[in-house]
Amino acid sequence: MAKNNFFCIFVGMRKILTIILCFLCLALNAQVKPGVEVLQDLGFKGLVGKNVGLLTNPSGVDRHLRSTIDILYNAPGVHLKAIFAPEHGARGDATAGEHVESYTDPVTKLPVYSVYGETRKPTPKMLQGLDVVVYDIQDVGTRSYTFISSLGLMMQACAEQGIAVMVLDRPNPLGGLKVEGCLVEQPFNSFVSQYKIPYVYGLTVGELAWMINEEGMNRGQKGVDVPRKCKLTIIPMVGWKRNMLYSDTGLPWVLPSPNIPYPETAINYPAAGLCGEFYGYLQVGIGYTLPFGVFAASWMDADKLKAKLDSYKIPGTSFRTIHYKPFSGGSSGKLIHGVQFFFTDYEAAQITLTQFYVMQAVYELYKKDPFQISPSRIAMFNKCCGTDYVSSTFRKTFKVSSIIDYWSKDVEAFKELSKKYYIY
Repeated sequence: MAKNNFFCIFVGMRKILTIILCFLCLALNAQVKPGVEVLQDLGFKGLVGKNVGLLTNPSGVDRHLRSTIDILYNAPGVHLKAIFAPEHGARGDATAGEHVESYTDPVTKLPVYSVYGETRKPTPKMLQGLDVVVYDIQDVGTRSYTFISSLGLMMQACAEQGIAVMVLDRPNPLGGLKVEGCLVEQPFNSFVSQYKIPYVYGLTVGELAWMINEEGMNRGQKGVDVPRKCKLTIIPMVGWKRNMLYSDTGLPWVLPSPNIPYPETAINYPAAGLCGEFYGYLQVGIGYTLPFGVFAASWMDADKLKAKLDSYKIPGTSFRTIHYKPFSGGSSGKLIHGVQFFFTDYEAAQITLTQFYVMQAVYELYKKDPFQISPSRIAMFNKCCGTDYVSSTFRKTFKVSSIIDYWSKDVEAFKELSKKYYIY
């Protein structure tokens, strides 16, 4: 018989950090309850009587697909005063990389302030009059996605203004055990590598926020290099376990951005996204029905590429040939050929190395060098990698063996550090 045991743990550190830890031991077939639903169960504790801001996008929903914007706007005693829009916009009406403008939300008539336009860190004027800012966005589990950067900069801005931050936790679609990639190195930190964490970090967004706060990853104000801690509250999930992928949660997936339409795409993104930075090299499924799920080109022999990749005996990864016509992008309407990849043993697979094995195979077959395409694309590749070691070393040999040790050098130490911030 499963025990139903509900408890809350409050952890305080000099009144800067509060984590509300609510666990319910459920039967194995029970669904995961995201932070927004736990918050409702708690009667919106921490928000009642407060002037509230909300940083969210369309993925901020409960299991009935009700937007967190509407939930907080209609919550008794909660005074929602402002909405903050990250990349793609609060209602999801902006494309990747497109600047988001500030405007008035047509549903609530509240001001929507862009944090992906002229400024990425909220200004004091945007935060004026607020007591607490809530964050609720479905994370993708990969460092180079901008939402965690928006969260961190919001935490920093709120710390400077004495405003509290509340994170409504959600599942990491890559699970809580997968960690890959080296830490970000100076001077390659950027909005796609904001924090000194691995490329795949194995934490929920709530756990990551706790780490950012406690490890002093937000630093500096007016030129003073000191940690900036906010008063942080995390509303945890109920029923989530570290070995869960998103398909195990029972929750609906609302795409956090246009090119992550399915939870499986979030897993594929770190396996192909770095390669995708080299526009005109290989088509990785953007503009087709398999974003970040394929590697293809018009000049490719799909059978030869599959045979070469199969010869590497890559752990936990399999390939099949594919032929398709993208409906947008540089290869639009052209028949292209390549491989689709699958993680047949997710635990054994080093997912981020998939793209490097493909680049190795393409070089061995065709001597194609993506690092000759554009200096600006190499610069973006380095920012996403968090280092230039990968690009400078890999292009000399086009062998995964030349970078694998460096790419993995920080993993075990980060895993050990991460345990301090595990909520689940």
